[in-house]
Amino acid sequence: MPDREERLAAMLDAVEAVVDTDSPRLLDLAGGTGTITLRALARFPRARVTLVDLDPALLALARASLGDRAVVLTADLARPDWPGRLPHRDYDAVLTATALHWLPAERLTELYGELRDLLRPGGLFVNADRMPDDALPTLTDRLTARARERRAARHAAGAALSWSDWWARAGTDPVLGPLVRRRHEIYPTGHSPEWNPPVSWHLGALTAAGFTEAGTLWRGGADAAVAALR
Repeated sequence: MPDREERLAAMLDAVEAVVDTDSPRLLDLAGGTGTITLRALARFPRARVTLVDLDPALLALARASLGDRAVVLTADLARPDWPGRLPHRDYDAVLTATALHWLPAERLTELYGELRDLLRPGGLFVNADRMPDDALPTLTDRLTARARERRAARHAAGAALSWSDWWARAGTDPVLGPLVRRRHEIYPTGHSPEWNPPVSWHLGALTAAGFTEAGTLWRGGADAAVAALR
């Protein structure tokens, strides 16, 4: 994703704006390989970070790259009892990127309420994902098509692996292979069809969940990051 660093920097700028400590408590939600956690630790070396995910292959990569610098846990966000796995209940910020689009609307609405309860008063939640601007449907469709064409060209040129090619290679790795097979058992048909509602849906769901403020923190084409304060 060409603008991934830009969106993650915007997320961490927002964290910096709401914390008054150099050791914030951060929750990397559906954190996968630890992309957000690694950048958070570069910005806040003394941060106390918890990363949760369900994918065994991605969690193995996160544990290998993070070592003892973060708490890495297995948790299923589709289940309402997932917060019972966490070491804290008063996080300064919960951050997630390109991860929650596989949850259905009803479950994501519930999750937003659960995340609010995990934050300290004034704590921050940021979700960056595909979130169209419903006021610009035609332009958003064209930007999405253009991004898809550029991504396909990068894959065809060998400049980057596609998502499916990456998993195919991981499946042949002697260490990751068994974990990829376990992943297929957890997600026999994949996570689910991607569900990408517009920003307005997220803002409405966050407000209904009890956040005091909710708005758009960052936008790049058809992608956006919404932020909310408890």
